[in-house]
Amino acid sequence: MGNARDGDFSRRALMVGGALVGGSVCAEAMAGVTREQSRTINADALRHKIRGKVATPESADFDELLFEGLWNELHPTDRLPQIIARVEDEQDVCEAVRFARHKGLKVVVRGGGHNWCNPSLRQGGMLIDLSHLNKIISINTASRTATLQPIISNRDVQRHLNAHGLAYPSGHCPQVKLSGYLLSGGMSWNQGVWGPGAGSVEAIDIVTAEGDLITASKNENVDYFWAARGAGYGFFGVVVRYHLKLYPLPKHITANSYYYNIDKVGVVAEWLGDIAGRLPANVELSLFLVSAPPELAEKCKGQSGKVSLVTATTFADSEEEARRATALLEQSPIVGECLSKTVNEHVNFDRLFDMSGAMWPANRRNQVEAMFSNSSPKELLEALREHFMRAPSSESLILYAFFTGPHLPPAAPNDAAFSMSARLYGGPWSMWKDARDDEENLSWHKKYLEILKPFTAGHYIGESDTVTYPDHVRHAFATRADFQRIEQLRKKHDPTGVFFNYFDGLR
Repeated sequence: MGNARDGDFSRRALMVGGALVGGSVCAEAMAGVTREQSRTINADALRHKIRGKVATPESADFDELLFEGLWNELHPTDRLPQIIARVEDEQDVCEAVRFARHKGLKVVVRGGGHNWCNPSLRQGGMLIDLSHLNKIISINTASRTATLQPIISNRDVQRHLNAHGLAYPSGHCPQVKLSGYLLSGGMSWNQGVWGPGAGSVEAIDIVTAEGDLITASKNENVDYFWAARGAGYGFFGVVVRYHLKLYPLPKHITANSYYYNIDKVGVVAEWLGDIAGRLPANVELSLFLVSAPPELAEKCKGQSGKVSLVTATTFADSEEEARRATALLEQSPIVGECLSKTVNEHVNFDRLFDMSGAMWPANRRNQVEAMFSNSSPKELLEALREHFMRAPSSESLILYAFFTGPHLPPAAPNDAAFSMSARLYGGPWSMWKDARDDEENLSWHKKYLEILKPFTAGHYIGESDTVTYPDHVRHAFATRADFQRIEQLRKKHDPTGVFFNYFDGLR
């Protein structure tokens, strides 16, 4: 990352001089600072206060620091901070926030999630980059707890915990970091049993708008504890440590997969909807529309090379338990027409991350809209099928996860901002490599959102385009009261607006 961009010099010059591209947005509108302040930010003063790296648009490494760590290669180029602080420790975070507060700079934090619309890039202000806060502080096997800094990947969290016979409801994508994931609520592995990631956070160390380091839990600083578990990028603080509740590592994890002709997706979706409530909650059930793997490409030529894929991951303690849990999958009304299948393959978390990572490769241009739905699975997938057949990129996919177990839809945590729940979760993941294909893929993706609108019950704050569609922020919470509570707490704990809210500096 950190690739050169056309017009970079002029864009930086305009920013330093007090205006953005086109001259329509002045420095007064950037992060709430005046034109004079924009010109006179003394980066050296911050360099003397922190151990980490400080950069301004004039710095040679500004682009590298700006774009490094962003998942989506489809970078906005009209949202640039006035100063970047790549911190080394918690004290650096405190000093950076105090500096920003004193200078009248708004603060945004980069926490290492996917967040495809890049809300950590704002017009003006300070970007605090947490990428060096990447240590596991402790793992206590007796109490089944751990303390971790925020920028540790899903894969690395599980590797360290699994070595002790423990596990955590981490996210599915191997590269995503803990903080970006947990702040959004955390759609997790084995969610039917362990719940979302945020539900297993027992305490959080946070730097406030005052630059103070506090601990929040269900017994202290409860406003912060509630908001930090689900507010996503709109949180009014900087999380520097998570204290997690852990679980025994399942002894026998299995992966099942069934490829079906995409023309049968309605039949498959209807059947999965019928059996989801009868499957045990430790079975994670999903339906994909994807490009056929090489070994099935010839069979799928008549369907534009597309195929439907059913996956079921089971977190069990014995082979027999896993076999019983997924026995219903062999009773599909069209199982005899299955193009290919894998039944009860014994896997571990590393293998799961390999498989998941292959579906969402790095270094791609992305558009994503993760949604919740209570609609008929058959009607939903059949509505999507024809448009998917015309996908301009072979890497784009559709995913819908069917929540399983006797309680559908599953309950969200009752003491966290994360509140969305529905029978289905998923949507379109549009991925492509070449900037020359942007227009075609963006147009295709936009059409998908139009198709999906009548089927949508809500959005996931961590994987929705809340920049293009700001109303999706409100619809990432089950009720208007949940969203209003976040805004009320923001006014209470950050009354002068040190931290960017959901909307400032994005348009």
